[in-house]
Amino acid sequence: MNKFRGGILMLLSCAALMAGCSKDEASPVDETYPVIDITAANAFPKQCSVVERGKSFTFRATFSDNVELGSVSVDVHHNFDQHSHSTEVSACEMEAKKVANKPFLLIQDFPLAAGLTNHVLEKEIAVPADVDPGDYHFLVRVTDKAGWQTIKGISIKVK
Repeated sequence: MNKFRGGILMLLSCAALMAGCSKDEASPVDETYPVIDITAANAFPKQCSVVERGKSFTFRATFSDNVELGSVSVDVHHNFDQHSHSTEVSACEMEAKKVANKPFLLIQDFPLAAGLTNHVLEKEIAVPADVDPGDYHFLVRVTDKAGWQTIKGISIKVK
């Protein structure tokens, strides 16, 4: 009987200790995706934008997060086979399918300063003069410090 009381006393002591422990409420878990905003009048590119070979354009978008932004990356690649990544409602007029000879390809990361919850990114992007003209995808990814990622897929043309 004494062993039984000792076991119960031990269980009650453990339960009391565990009840006193709580999660750190000062740092809630970030479960919100970051936001990519290209609705501003000066945002670029937007769905169906045209960029020119041999010229540069300014990539401009606003990024926000409820806790902290991490990084932004851009992926520009041809869409000569008419595959889809678009996240936009409206579709662009597409050229006929074709084989890529010298397509424009850009994959670039843009780290952001620590502590930002809102940032307007402006980066100059050069389009080589000798790349194939046609339909391209301009994919933008923003990742917050917690690892959540949002992707915006925009269709553009290189002329």
